[in-house]
Amino acid sequence: MQIYADNAATTKMSEAAIKAMTDCAKSYWGNPSSLYTIGQKAKELLEEARADIARIINAEPREILFTSGGSEADNQALLSAAMLGKKQGKTHIISSAFEHHAILHTLKRLEQNGFSVTLLPVHENGVVDPEELKEAIDDNTCLVTVMTANNEIGTIQPIKELGAICRERGVLFHTDAVQAVGHIPLDVKAQNIDMLSASAHKFHGPKGVGFLYAKKGVRLSNLIEGGAQERGKRAGTENLPGILSMVAALKEAVAGMDKHAEHMKKVRDHLIEGLSQIPHSALNGEAERRLAGNVNFSFEGIEGESLLILLDQRGISASSGSACTSGALDPSHVLLAIGRIHDVAHGSLRLSIGEDITMEEADYIIENVREVVEYLRSFSPVWRDLMTGKKEFIL
Repeated sequence: MQIYADNAATTKMSEAAIKAMTDCAKSYWGNPSSLYTIGQKAKELLEEARADIARIINAEPREILFTSGGSEADNQALLSAAMLGKKQGKTHIISSAFEHHAILHTLKRLEQNGFSVTLLPVHENGVVDPEELKEAIDDNTCLVTVMTANNEIGTIQPIKELGAICRERGVLFHTDAVQAVGHIPLDVKAQNIDMLSASAHKFHGPKGVGFLYAKKGVRLSNLIEGGAQERGKRAGTENLPGILSMVAALKEAVAGMDKHAEHMKKVRDHLIEGLSQIPHSALNGEAERRLAGNVNFSFEGIEGESLLILLDQRGISASSGSACTSGALDPSHVLLAIGRIHDVAHGSLRLSIGEDITMEEADYIIENVREVVEYLRSFSPVWRDLMTGKKEFIL
């Protein structure tokens, strides 16, 4: 049996997305910036795609900027807000301790250029407390950026409440919604969002394309210079096949969102119940307030890398953290942020299931994770120390 359970890292392109991409490449290959008919047809399709995305998140078409993905969108949003703040004499930014590295690394860059950064705690449940945001905002704050849903533990943040606090204080609010778009309902107006980042390959679209929503009046700084594309805010000929493919995937994802979420929640909860039976294991993050497809567990006394390799040999593709850090030996910063100690965080497993998962496959995952954890513990010196009392159990 082959089971792909790493959809938080990337998803398989849908047939609708593939068809939209190939149809565009074959028939609408003109440059949208050209004045002749072939180019103007491409321009027409580009603007239709912009309008489609705007409708889905309740924005205006001119507020949608096409990018190469979530990381670029995150970078442009943060750097733009920082420059706007600096012009007003404001150099304080607030985020959370378990953001994606596209956010955290950009914040480090801004710190090196004179900005101060406050990282809000996310506590054991993996959720930002709006009251703590209220306390952290001051007259020098120019931006708050908090992800909609965490990429590792799947917890969903109170975006509407956080955005309302920012709106009341006159502070820009950005959310990295890469894991959320296409999976949970989003409304930038109702949720008080000023900027939002998204990436197509997280909802069965292609890699290398995404979008940034920036509310009218938010002046974006350019990351890429050299042309007048995207209203002069992102130079380079637009990737029309990728953009049309992204829109096709997003429309499909939104249309089936409720049905897919209901099914995945049942399977998710079954996985949580089954994996919880493994001794000295723990679910990471709040059980209910999480994405329908996310299950993240820590198992004491083992190494996550060994767990992944052995599960892969049994046909299960999973992760021990975000794809961006899977090659590193350091424990997940997300798990450390919710209070897991170094040794426990090392033994983590992220299962991010898709809408095609079956209960039979879930049972196969539970059975094999249990067997592999038992096997790894059988020769683990850490487990031996725990069992003999030399070390105390944490989980």
